[in-house]
Amino acid sequence: MFVLEEIFKSKKCENTDQFNLRIHRGLSWFKKSQQLDDDLELKFICLWVSFNAIYAQELLITHDHQKFKQFLIAMFQVDCEQRIHHITWEKMSLPIRALLDNPYAFQTFWDYQNNRISQFAWKKEFELEKQKVHQALQKKDTIDILYMVFNRLYTLRLQVISGGVTYKSSVHRQQLQDSCYVLSAFIPIYIRLLLENAQTLDLEQPFYPVVQMS
Repeated sequence: MFVLEEIFKSKKCENTDQFNLRIHRGLSWFKKSQQLDDDLELKFICLWVSFNAIYAQELLITHDHQKFKQFLIAMFQVDCEQRIHHITWEKMSLPIRALLDNPYAFQTFWDYQNNRISQFAWKKEFELEKQKVHQALQKKDTIDILYMVFNRLYTLRLQVISGGVTYKSSVHRQQLQDSCYVLSAFIPIYIRLLLENAQTLDLEQPFYPVVQMS
């Protein structure tokens, strides 16, 4: 964390104010998340806000799958040292597989629980997703794997933020723990890549810029 902050400070003068604001916000929430190892719900929230600070380009009421995949591809393309690939397959393999195998992190399961689709429909979709996961694992397709993982994280985010979980409930511990592991591993890499490629990855102005009231 200290290294990222030092890199950020050393490069601030080279970057736009809007880019610096994104990184500053992302770092601030990530730094707080590292103080919350005993509070998984709050740790997850801080990690998600940190990720959203560096990623989101506008206020998204729903998950924009296309823009999100474009972000993952952009990060992967500038990762000359293959840090994303290494973390995915060498460091985070177990929590990633656990999230992908967990039906409680799959949105269609909750669509069934809320009577929006049939039991047959959700089970069929989950089996199709398992096939996609298996194919991506076989090919070591990092982008597809991370895309599916972050979709699981988005489902958990909806549960937590919308009050769909009980604070410190034993029911969601495992997926919360796995999610925090994954986000804690990838957010610093994404911030580092953004700092190293600011000229090409400088996104649009944050939806909520800093405004001084006169």
